[in-house]
Amino acid sequence: MEKKIKVLIVGSGGREHALAWKIQQSPRISALFVAPGNAGTALCAQNVDISAMADIVQWTQNNKIDLVVIGPDNYLADGITDLLTEKGIAVFGPTRSAAEIEWSKAYAKRFMEEEGIPTARFRTFTRLGDALGYVRSGTFPVVIKVSGLALGKGVVVAENAEEAEQALWEIMEQKVHGDAGNEVVVEEFLQGIEISVHAFCDGNDAMLFPAAQDHKRAYDGDVGPNTGGMGTVTPVRDVTDDHLREIKEKIVLPTLAALKKRGRPFCGVLFPGVMLTGDGPKVIEFNARFGDPETQTYMRLLETDLVEILLACVEGRLKRQVIRWSDKSACCVVAASGGYPGPYQKGRVIRGLEKDFGEDSVVFHAGTKREDDQLVTNSGRVLGVTATGVNLSEALSKTYAVMGSINFEGMHYRRDVGVKSKASE
Repeated sequence: MEKKIKVLIVGSGGREHALAWKIQQSPRISALFVAPGNAGTALCAQNVDISAMADIVQWTQNNKIDLVVIGPDNYLADGITDLLTEKGIAVFGPTRSAAEIEWSKAYAKRFMEEEGIPTARFRTFTRLGDALGYVRSGTFPVVIKVSGLALGKGVVVAENAEEAEQALWEIMEQKVHGDAGNEVVVEEFLQGIEISVHAFCDGNDAMLFPAAQDHKRAYDGDVGPNTGGMGTVTPVRDVTDDHLREIKEKIVLPTLAALKKRGRPFCGVLFPGVMLTGDGPKVIEFNARFGDPETQTYMRLLETDLVEILLACVEGRLKRQVIRWSDKSACCVVAASGGYPGPYQKGRVIRGLEKDFGEDSVVFHAGTKREDDQLVTNSGRVLGVTATGVNLSEALSKTYAVMGSINFEGMHYRRDVGVKSKASE
């Protein structure tokens, strides 16, 4: 009989609730904890009210945790995997050096250029004057990115010189993203189909998930500022097995090999945002962890025990692991606080979640907490309504039916998630 294990998930968002929801279904689990978690993770795991990295490492040791799963990018950038590994604790998530392909976009671009991994043409800048001179002499549209971590909000597509100059001024002079904007990447605008690609990795081998499609802009019609993600659909019908095979052979496996060659073996989820262009797939940016809200749809479709996959990655035996996905479609639509991704208020009472939505629909909490016996908002992205269906149209219909029965003051969500994908069914 296989040993049962204690698992800790680090994080507090919708991604972590979805992971906890899936992991608690595993017969391998003896106990499941989330630090710090939210009101949703408390429904399927035990929340631990700690968030400082040193406290997490100490608690993990004291409670003899067998496996730690890292959710947010900032913990990876701060080296939590390295600290836990030093203590002899198994971690699903890359080391700080391996995760640099996410926490430094400038490093990632230079890495791709040196390793021949297809990506957009680019320049990096640390001085405002140099960046302004470059965009004034360039062509438009152009993409401007902060190099550091910015909660998914550090990307601007500038349609003209005025917009580019304004973005650079705000990032490099006004420091709207803090030190994350000390270095910026200016790159060509790619045309094509944008998708999220995830791959389980054990340092040597990779197994790809079905493709997903995120909706980053705040409002319908892909307008408004970028957000952490307002909804996602999985799979993407325009993405074929040949596309995924090419992405694995030209992007994912070469990235793993190059990181290993550089002494940075990558164990975790490698998540490149990819543009399918007329010249083939090109990397928009790398992420070094599960996406949010992509994870919410993935966990609805994954049929294999997630714990078995995580252990196969950590133990370097992914090649022998069988991973099965449902042939259904899944979607997630995010309900956000009024004002998000700008300033927003917390503490708004959430109503409607006490209903039974049926087994095809699950609501994952992102920014929620219990306060005076009421469920209230506690972040910009508050919750994600997910559903599965025999096709995307059915999944979306179920999702929006559930969303219509949930409300809190200022709540807003996109009503066009999956419209483009649905048109191709």
